[in-house]
Amino acid sequence: MATLVLDNGAYTAKIGYSQEKVSVIPNCQFRSKTSRLKTFTANQLDEIKDPSGLFYILPFQKGYLVNWDVQRKVWDHLFGKEMFKVDFADTSVVITEPYFNFTSIQESMNEILFEEYQFQSALRINAGSLSAHHYFHTNPSELCCMVVDTGFSFTHIAPYCRRRKMKESIRRINVGGKLLTNHLKEIISYRQLHVMDETHVINQVKEDVCYVSQHFYKDMEIAQAKGEENTVMRDYVLPDFSSIKKGFCKPREEMVFSGKYKTGEQILRLANERFAVPEMLFHPSDIGIQEMGIPEAIVHSVESLPEEMQPHFYRNVVLTGGNTLFPGFRERLEAELRALVPAHLPVSVMLPANPVCYAWEGGKLLAHNPDYDEMVVMREDYEENGHCICEEKFDI
Repeated sequence: MATLVLDNGAYTAKIGYSQEKVSVIPNCQFRSKTSRLKTFTANQLDEIKDPSGLFYILPFQKGYLVNWDVQRKVWDHLFGKEMFKVDFADTSVVITEPYFNFTSIQESMNEILFEEYQFQSALRINAGSLSAHHYFHTNPSELCCMVVDTGFSFTHIAPYCRRRKMKESIRRINVGGKLLTNHLKEIISYRQLHVMDETHVINQVKEDVCYVSQHFYKDMEIAQAKGEENTVMRDYVLPDFSSIKKGFCKPREEMVFSGKYKTGEQILRLANERFAVPEMLFHPSDIGIQEMGIPEAIVHSVESLPEEMQPHFYRNVVLTGGNTLFPGFRERLEAELRALVPAHLPVSVMLPANPVCYAWEGGKLLAHNPDYDEMVVMREDYEENGHCICEEKFDI
């Protein structure tokens, strides 16, 4: 019996058999301006000749799976002949969903997995629980860990003790990668160039040039300096999709500080945008989102837990999700936590080698766990008892 692990994120799906490697695939469909009628699914993105004005059709809205038609198309593509060639009758699936997922979505998920695809057995679980499983597996001496999962739709802070999640202390911040990209689109459109339709391109810009500032006000001053002194400023060459397929950052020595470029490329000049955008993860109030930043939310979560457990959480903070890839993210979070936590408690923030696939790796480990068969729901059980058996077994 094969086990397929699918960390079904709102931006990418991390998928692979538990014996094999992981593939990271966009979890959405695309339409391009040029071929309006044709819809591309998941990793067919590469086939689009001209990705300017790329139109995304996402299965997730605000972090919850609401568009099942799109999700089905993506899954059909992933499970089908071109990709994983799933033999449903002989396959068990581990699939992730967000914390406190709505019952209606959970029931639709059960129906699709068991009735449409007819998987042999299934385990629905939070991605954070897989990350915690991975962490405890690699650090067997630790009893507690704090999973910070900052993804496309939002950021979750979830404490785990002895592999169980402490439900009352989970915190959510409604800031994720989607919001960061949208904010960057807005400020570039306001200051330089209308890019509101260029989600794909600006997302690439964000990934290429943004970083988390260690000293926000100091960097702000540097970003206002003129010419060579401005060490923050970068020129980003936008793709034209004929000669330049992918945007890139101009090397420092090729930058022209006064006057125009002769080369005729389209240039975005970015200064404080580089660090002001990721800053929203630490201070959402900067753009009028009245919520705590990640460091405060961690402290808020830990302080709601029994006092004798608190020190264990501060020294086992694990970062997962795509936003943790911003340079300087871990250092800044550790520094801010250090300032908020009582001086006698050690603080340690761990960034895994591959934070995006950390939960998937946890699912892979879980699939090889001797208790795995006790955790899943078999199709026969589902056919006999319906949704209630899943409610009992899966702790969402």
